[in-house]
Amino acid sequence: MSGSESWIVGINPVEGALSNDAARVRELLVEQGQRNARVQELAARAQALKIPVQQRPREQLDKLAGEARHQGVAARYEAPPPAQESDLVGLLEQAGAGALLLVLDGVTDPHNLGACLRSAAAAGVTAVIVPKDRAVGLTPVVRRASAGGADRVPLVAVTNLARTLRTLKDAGVWITGLDGETDQSLYALDLKGPVALVLGSEGEGMRRLTRENCDFIAKIPMPGEMESLNVSVAAGVVLFEALRQRSAAR
Repeated sequence: MSGSESWIVGINPVEGALSNDAARVRELLVEQGQRNARVQELAARAQALKIPVQQRPREQLDKLAGEARHQGVAARYEAPPPAQESDLVGLLEQAGAGALLLVLDGVTDPHNLGACLRSAAAAGVTAVIVPKDRAVGLTPVVRRASAGGADRVPLVAVTNLARTLRTLKDAGVWITGLDGETDQSLYALDLKGPVALVLGSEGEGMRRLTRENCDFIAKIPMPGEMESLNVSVAAGVVLFEALRQRSAAR
């Protein structure tokens, strides 16, 4: 199964593609007359990697970028094939006791999903699991927002999230859901060993069946006046708390 092609636009996203997965960059488009030093450096890097570099009028890059800021550069990118639901067992076996999964129950904002993938990549997450329904997929906006994370962490879209959580439990993974409506602090939990961390959607949180399939429900203590965090911020907090505990145990 081959990947699909899309356009990555903007200096940082294009730089991420050239740094992390240059073999999948098919060509670079640079705005005619562009004198930005970083854009020129990207063009030179692409040429050194034998990637075709084409000069194009600004109007063409505007059309490719849509509402995104292209900053005078765009890369045609062939995405790797998406991870399949059947790949989960192999990913768990490969990770062993170090398995760390991020489960997102119904995140619909592409910028939020992209930011979650970026944090997941930084934390060395085994896989990010999302439902096929009521959730955003791996769109070009998600890919840009992930700053390369989308190509470094398997994103697995599953047909039935509750069933997948039960499969994870049968495989020895402990599942912790994040919800503000509980007294249990995230920092009091043991997040070492095979763990899945579950966050709900931006507005409604976890669905009932998702919550019922969690072993633990915990909250991020917030002594300030805010009641909740953005889902991508919360994902970063919980992932790096798990990493902190695992590092301390070594």
